[in-house]
Amino acid sequence: MTLDYEMLKLIWWGLIGALIVAFVLTDGFDMGIGTLLPFIGKTNEERRIMINSVGPHWEGNQVWLVTAIGALFAAWPLIYAMAFSGFYFVMMFTLFALFLRPIAFDYRSKIDSPHWRNAMDKGLFLGSTIPPFLFGLIFGNLFIGVPFHFGEYMRPNYTGDFTTLFNPFAILIGILSLTLVVMHGATWLQMRTVDSLESRARMIAKASAIIVFILFATAGVWLYLGIDGYVITQMPDANLSFTPDAKQVSHQAGAWFLNYTAYPWTKLIPVLGLLGCALVFLASHSDRPGWAFFGSSLAIIGIISTAAASLFPFIMPSSSQFGHSLTIWDATSSFMTLKIMFWIAVFFVPLIITYTCWNYSKMWRRLDTHFILNNTHSSY
Repeated sequence: MTLDYEMLKLIWWGLIGALIVAFVLTDGFDMGIGTLLPFIGKTNEERRIMINSVGPHWEGNQVWLVTAIGALFAAWPLIYAMAFSGFYFVMMFTLFALFLRPIAFDYRSKIDSPHWRNAMDKGLFLGSTIPPFLFGLIFGNLFIGVPFHFGEYMRPNYTGDFTTLFNPFAILIGILSLTLVVMHGATWLQMRTVDSLESRARMIAKASAIIVFILFATAGVWLYLGIDGYVITQMPDANLSFTPDAKQVSHQAGAWFLNYTAYPWTKLIPVLGLLGCALVFLASHSDRPGWAFFGSSLAIIGIISTAAASLFPFIMPSSSQFGHSLTIWDATSSFMTLKIMFWIAVFFVPLIITYTCWNYSKMWRRLDTHFILNNTHSSY
């Protein structure tokens, strides 16, 4: 395989997508557990069991988000610049919500006071609920189009405001994103807890699987019937970069589904998302927690990959000037930057995955009340 500029652009599109999937697969279940904390944790001991089921992993899980943002900055600088200006307030709300998580995890059990623990539980709930909803809101807006354009000196100009982000379709995707991590967290709890807590998690997993299935299917129908997509009608040399205004783009009905016609195998991607939800329901109903978690992981991979396959080659379409939409061909860094980053990723990504798997294997066990009582001062 020749690592020319065009191939490196494709590779980094795939790698950044994989980093996003890895973040949702790992940090998704502990955010789901934080969201479920006030609802299925009936006692302080049960809530501590829920928190300690992700206690050894939550910090490492969150590193995937940091890695994805770092890769976004290095590989897609124009995307990074536009996202962190156009979505500034959403990013800030997300960041401040994430601040609550380490405080709640580390200090919840330091003071033996119900009022203190309730305050920390609320912080963990908000820190786990707000980010997935807002991440979904951002993805929903990508299909609508983001109101921005580039000036004379390629300076990005965002012409929308905070309220325009809260359109009906984006809100639907935000709810889908939140429900997806709730389902993932519930399947995790099935594997890591026992007795009544496991039973409640099983019920939540079944209910959330149905909701995710319906919301995902609804989003697909809405996208097909009610939201026009973007199509590149004239594209300059794909080996150019930082020239997003050199192409011509049109707005067409059903354009977000053109890739499924051009590449029929991609139709399997949304099917994977729906089958994952079905597997969660069936496995949870049959008391097979491992298969339920596997199904939840398939649903996450299928749903995120569906978004990527539909948008390709667009990353951030512009609703202000269609021709200024950002794609994988014209929003990337230089050839040398992508090449150096590629070889760094080849070495470090397998190393990180190997260490992560080892970490999970060593920390694996089901938790119960006896564990909490026997490790009162060493556990969360």
